[in-house]
Amino acid sequence: MNASTALRFAAVFGFLGVALGAFGAHGLHDLLVKNERLANWETAVLYHLVHAAVLVAISMGEKVPRLAWWLFASGIVVFSGTLYVLAITNMKWLGAITPLGGLALLGGWLALAFARR
Repeated sequence: MNASTALRFAAVFGFLGVALGAFGAHGLHDLLVKNERLANWETAVLYHLVHAAVLVAISMGEKVPRLAWWLFASGIVVFSGTLYVLAITNMKWLGAITPLGGLALLGGWLALAFARR
């Protein structure tokens, strides 16, 4: 993936993070409170947006650290994605999958730490 494509995808991740944050705060607020999952939604949005910003930052370089980029992207999808679905559906078994996304995010940070420059 070239830097331009990586940046475009990173920007989409950022857009979705803001959109999902707003949707949770306004459109889904009552459901999230009823499900007692507002904190899960907020955690999902926080990690989503932080790591979307990281994707943007690493996409701005001359050479995109691919492994780190893919680990961060998959971590957002799995970690935040399972929390979003858990918050809406209250399917508690999704909580068992969420840590796999967390491991991907941790792996992204390690991959970034050891990326060749």
